[in-house]
Amino acid sequence: MRFVKRVRDADLNSSVADDDPLAGIANLFDVSVAFIVALLIALFSLMASGDLLNPDSSVTMIKQNDKGETEIITKRGTEITVQKVTDQSMAGRGTRLGTAYRLANGQVVYVPDSASVQSETSQTNESGQRP
Repeated sequence: MRFVKRVRDADLNSSVADDDPLAGIANLFDVSVAFIVALLIALFSLMASGDLLNPDSSVTMIKQNDKGETEIITKRGTEITVQKVTDQSMAGRGTRLGTAYRLANGQVVYVPDSASVQSETSQTNESGQRP
């Protein structure tokens, strides 16, 4: 028995910890989970998508892919609608309502035509209420 050396508990624990190749992987996993959570929080705050999760809010987003196709995504309450915008001309019957102007600051202003304003006021005056 003199060839067998007694191993103390402290020596056993230190040698096992030094020899375990997976000891550092747990720390890397924890760091990666914390990084992913921080990234998600940053993306939500950047995109202001807190309004997307609120059922009482209204949000409109315009999305364009690499082919140039554009979609308008509108959320009103819990209803979400997607409209695809195309460059095709449309034809049909209708009446001109007015003109829209884009100002230097980017704001769009709608100016109704005088004929459409007069026809609306005459219809309102005859019936006593708007059509």
